[in-house]
Amino acid sequence: MTNPEPHSVPNPLTKNITADNVATPIDRYRENDGYCGLLKALELSPQAVIDSVQAAGLRGRGGAGFNTGLKWSFVPDQDKVPGPRYLVCNADEMEPGTFKDRLLMERDPHLLLEGMAIAAYAIGAERAFIFIRGEYFLATERLQRAIDEARAAGLLGKNIGGNRFSLDIYLHRSSGNYICGEETALLNALEGKRAIPRAKPPFPQVSGLWGQPTVVNNVETLCNLPHLISHGEEWYRQLGRHKDTGTKLFGVSGRVKNPGVWELPMGTPVREIIEQYAGGMLDGFRLKGFLPGGGSTDFLTPDHLDLAMDYDVIGEAGSRMGTGTITILDDHSCPLGLTLNLQQFFARESCGWCTPCRDGLPWVVEILTRLESGNGRAQDLDLLEELATGMGPGNTFCALAPGAAEPLLSALKYFREDFERHLQYGGCPFADDRRALLLPA
Repeated sequence: MTNPEPHSVPNPLTKNITADNVATPIDRYRENDGYCGLLKALELSPQAVIDSVQAAGLRGRGGAGFNTGLKWSFVPDQDKVPGPRYLVCNADEMEPGTFKDRLLMERDPHLLLEGMAIAAYAIGAERAFIFIRGEYFLATERLQRAIDEARAAGLLGKNIGGNRFSLDIYLHRSSGNYICGEETALLNALEGKRAIPRAKPPFPQVSGLWGQPTVVNNVETLCNLPHLISHGEEWYRQLGRHKDTGTKLFGVSGRVKNPGVWELPMGTPVREIIEQYAGGMLDGFRLKGFLPGGGSTDFLTPDHLDLAMDYDVIGEAGSRMGTGTITILDDHSCPLGLTLNLQQFFARESCGWCTPCRDGLPWVVEILTRLESGNGRAQDLDLLEELATGMGPGNTFCALAPGAAEPLLSALKYFREDFERHLQYGGCPFADDRRALLLPA
């Protein structure tokens, strides 16, 4: 992430940050004020750090958008719940279409370690874990090297910076299940158990890893902390362009001229991200719709291009900002086919703990496959809506199935004519388009 001067809005990255995939060594990181945020935090009380993060309005960057400082404040005092506290960094990042955390870990691993140290100090944790996606080989290698560098420099381990605060950080490679994005399923996996969600309450902040108070934060959330603490909450608040504060890594994938990820102020309009930074649509393609924050968010349409990428603004439009990584649906791509692809993923990744998810998602896949292959029935569209509604919030043990229902219900809402054309055409009406795109000019 950028390190702008205090009290100034950072210039957004004009270069696609995927272009230079080189990790920052600790010497270079410290030359650019690295670990100054941690050393400043250690001069404050843990409660003062929590209060500052809460007042700054930093919202979780993993998708839920919950106030980070408020989340930390739920950790009980030692006299109420004695014993160790734990910090867990959720680096599993299996949300379809999302790749921002991987780039942070590969390119700036010390930023994550410093953010983790600040968070651990605030909640009183002396042991922290990075639960990283098993396929992230390069990120794992670079994080382990950074951990070793930080320990050798006295910035991890015992008495950090001459302070009484001590912290050890451990890497734990995930077995690769999407359900581990749910924080209690992640904690079960970290304990060596089956990755299934836990009943809540109690919430992890009270009873988490091995029954002790635990905070789970996303990679990008933690990477916001060093600059926030270094420059202060007021500086951080004025970085945003709308209601939400700070900056955000926004990504775009699909048929655009410059797919990638950029650090931009919160509240940057969708149109600006797609047209200015992603370069607009490829020649010969038009925007039909987009998923604003990963595969488990509702489709939006070109009518929503001028919305600010803020959690509440996107929520009021009927979707979720999620991870802030936009997936483009162009006019040559089949909405039903894209939805089927997502539903196949979610059905495969279901932990099988509750019936609507375990049985409902494969049923959805069966119906969509039938429609795509030309064997659909007129009642299938209503049946899909009924199934998706049954998998909605409050009907399942966790948010996996409700998240899977979002692109399905919104696709039926905005692109129903395309679904109906599958019945009229006797299969996918976009098949000829797809074949033409694969043929040489």
